[in-house]
Amino acid sequence: MLDRAPQRAKDDVSAETRPVAFRGAGFVPGASRFGGWIALAVVIALWQLAGTARLVNPLFLPTPLAICRAIYQLAMSGALWQHLGYSLMRIGIGWLLGTAFGIAVGFAIGLSTLARSVGITFISALFPIPKIALLPLLILWLGIGEEPKIATIALGVFFSTAISVYSGVDAVPRNLIRMAQSFNVPFAAIVRRVIWPGALPSILAGFRITASVALLLVVSAEMIGAEYGIGAFVLQAGNLMQTDQLLAGVVILSLFGLAIGKLIGLLETRLLHWR
Repeated sequence: MLDRAPQRAKDDVSAETRPVAFRGAGFVPGASRFGGWIALAVVIALWQLAGTARLVNPLFLPTPLAICRAIYQLAMSGALWQHLGYSLMRIGIGWLLGTAFGIAVGFAIGLSTLARSVGITFISALFPIPKIALLPLLILWLGIGEEPKIATIALGVFFSTAISVYSGVDAVPRNLIRMAQSFNVPFAAIVRRVIWPGALPSILAGFRITASVALLLVVSAEMIGAEYGIGAFVLQAGNLMQTDQLLAGVVILSLFGLAIGKLIGLLETRLLHWR
């Protein structure tokens, strides 16, 4: 009995000093680095096998190899770069215009009582309208050319950007603003040093949404009234039942969307490193 007492005390001490895993790192979602690519490769392989075995009619669903062949032929003929160049130009100009005006209006709504009372009413009334429905009216106003397509994209981007900006401004902790005001920090400095960094995560999240909106609108606008562009190419391929070229256009749009998402992710990593 006397020999067991020291051993029991030693076990109690070791149990009390057992290392515990650190649990204060916050919520950091983890993901497999190659899991998504492996799953995509499996789906493409099954798709190719189904097409090779004639389980699927190639007219309705061409194989991935047929789609890659169509993309290669488009690239070699130069048609791909012509269509892609027009779409990139329209998206770039429209997205920049809509984003610039959306950020300005969003900050005005978030910082001004008058702008909030007027702006939210107009945004709530106009935001639900499908912007592509305004394209015929914009053609009457701006003429047949690039202007109505760019204006359609800019309108779609503007409303989403304005909403994400003033939502981000509203989400900034008010105690930080009051603290800056108590030290007589100028209004412009408060906006630049407190409100802008606090609203930036919401603004960048809005960029992801507006990039997708711009891509959807450019395809729709090009299908309605354009000779060149990925949307016009997809529509022409569908009318001619060239499903391999149609899906080639869809794949190009998907790759373009992935590239935009990657760029925005890099932007978030650079601008939000303090998080």
